[in-house]
Amino acid sequence: MTDRYAAFRALHRTGRPLLLPNAWDHASAAALAAAGYPALGTTSLGVAAASGKPDAVAATAEENLRLAALLVRLPVLVTVDVEAGFSDDPTEVAGYVAELADLGVVGINLEDGRPDGTLADPALTAAKIEAVKARTPELFVNARTDTWWLGMPEALERAVPRLRSYRRAGADGVFVPGLADPATIRTLVAAVDVPLNVLHQPGGPGLAALGHLGVARVSTGSLLFRAALAAVVRTAQAVREGGEPDPGLPSYAQVQRLTTCRLRPDQGGTEELGSP
Repeated sequence: MTDRYAAFRALHRTGRPLLLPNAWDHASAAALAAAGYPALGTTSLGVAAASGKPDAVAATAEENLRLAALLVRLPVLVTVDVEAGFSDDPTEVAGYVAELADLGVVGINLEDGRPDGTLADPALTAAKIEAVKARTPELFVNARTDTWWLGMPEALERAVPRLRSYRRAGADGVFVPGLADPATIRTLVAAVDVPLNVLHQPGGPGLAALGHLGVARVSTGSLLFRAALAAVVRTAQAVREGGEPDPGLPSYAQVQRLTTCRLRPDQGGTEELGSP
């Protein structure tokens, strides 16, 4: 296993969860890398919305590839949200993920939710996982089930067999967005013997509390992207109303440095980045 893949796996520690912020473009990723985050993911909503496309309808396959080609040049480990793989053909999904791996991506999220609010056949999702692992065995596959995200009844009873099926297919971790109940989190940690990833829920358990529950990874999902949109509007309104923008805004020069940040060591550079 290469150092990058091994380093990413090592960040998933039960009880000391990896906080994985989710970026949507080069600037957001570079700022997070400069702030010291060792790994980051992408947000499918942010990537889609920034491209003028809807999320979760398999519309951003090319955008993901272009973004990944930029992000892997940063001194940070990158995992990409590929929705449901942009195809229902496991061979096509594996081929697409192999393109990401060839660029330098170390992991993916692969989900079973469908645009119509239903769940895919778990056998199909498992087949996609198997195909991906056969093609790129070192890649970290984070298998996501949307039983809570879609508000389904008996979400736990639906989730456990799905997650176990995905684990048998080769998933390296499992992701259950929308989950916040401590007792249910403990149940899922005990039910599946791979790292559990949950989505940060405002008002829900914090990072330390999730660690005590056995969670190994916490994602921000679209939260940072949505917060950025809110900050854009607040700043415009402040200017219109005669107020002052947030004094903590990065300067022009600081943002400019983010676009000329140094490469990863394996690309002939250093890991140093200027402060955002």
